[in-house]
Amino acid sequence: MIDLLLVLVLLLSLVAVAWPFFFYPLILRLLPTRAEAPADGPLPSASLLFCAYNEAASMPDKLANLAMLKDRHPTLEILAFDDGSSDGTAGLIAAQGGGGFITLLQGPGRSGKAHGMKLLAARARGDVLIFTDANVLLDADAIDNLLARYADPDIGGVLGSLHYLGEGDSATAAVGSLYWRIEEKLKDEESRTGNVLGADGSIFSIRRSLYPEFPDSVLDDLTVSMAVVFAGKRLVKAKDVIARERLVTGRGDEYRRKVRIAARAWHTHSHLRPQLRRMAAIDRFKYASRKIVRWFGGLFILIGALAALVLALRLSILLAMLGVIAVTAFFRIGGRARSGPLATLMDILIAYAATLKGVVKAMRGRTVTIWNPAQSR
Repeated sequence: MIDLLLVLVLLLSLVAVAWPFFFYPLILRLLPTRAEAPADGPLPSASLLFCAYNEAASMPDKLANLAMLKDRHPTLEILAFDDGSSDGTAGLIAAQGGGGFITLLQGPGRSGKAHGMKLLAARARGDVLIFTDANVLLDADAIDNLLARYADPDIGGVLGSLHYLGEGDSATAAVGSLYWRIEEKLKDEESRTGNVLGADGSIFSIRRSLYPEFPDSVLDDLTVSMAVVFAGKRLVKAKDVIARERLVTGRGDEYRRKVRIAARAWHTHSHLRPQLRRMAAIDRFKYASRKIVRWFGGLFILIGALAALVLALRLSILLAMLGVIAVTAFFRIGGRARSGPLATLMDILIAYAATLKGVVKAMRGRTVTIWNPAQSR
């Protein structure tokens, strides 16, 4: 009976780990398509917002990209917030933004992205607020394609598609690229069937009238985009709105980034919980499948590993010892590897560990409001 229970725990752990990436996509494909209502009319006005901290290396390309978008859309309002940069980022933005090209707001010190975005949103005047990151470049037709989706009055928010660059630079980059390709496909399916359950900061937009209030400790991307769903409007993804960003290549950078994001995501979940409970059943299912189950993936791996160890001990002490030796050797070799399958598997486990650590930190009351750009982009 105990052996059967251990096998069941092990199988359930494996299913839980695989759920967001295998079982959930299969279920989404079975759901019917929810069409958008075709409509004609003028494009809404728009404001593009981004926050920056010590992004001097990214600024020349970013500012050239914004200048190109401004040439294509003379009425596009562009606002930037500098979060106390010490590398001249604010000076670069101010120099390029002379004559009203970019409106620059500067904080007194480090106050965080969520705080900066709230200041920018309060200053913006466009009908649609477009959010992006300081190191992200948008394709020339991204604004046109994004605003065109707002012809449907039921659509309250539109996400773009993020294409990462530098997949072959390291095992960490390769794992990040694979993860994001899966994430993009999941969002495509969620959009086809109704609502995407949350945006990332690379490129997304909402109607300005839907912008919510929120504390600085949350993920503003997730909080702001979910306000669309809570308002009874559709949050959809546009494949032809393309943003490009370089992948993080260093394990340390990626680990710290995932811990920070996971901690803020859990605070966001706590902040949004009353509204999440009032969502439609299909949206609650999507949210749990793509977010909550994934956040605790590291815990499911630990539970499954413990069940496997106890089961091996009950079968044979030698078998258990061989398993422990094999796992120890993997971590020693995989920890030093920078390419190949062992390095890839190691980076996957590190990602799970970082996410679980961030969630546990947040559950213990720790908050993260500021960020540092990855040095290995």
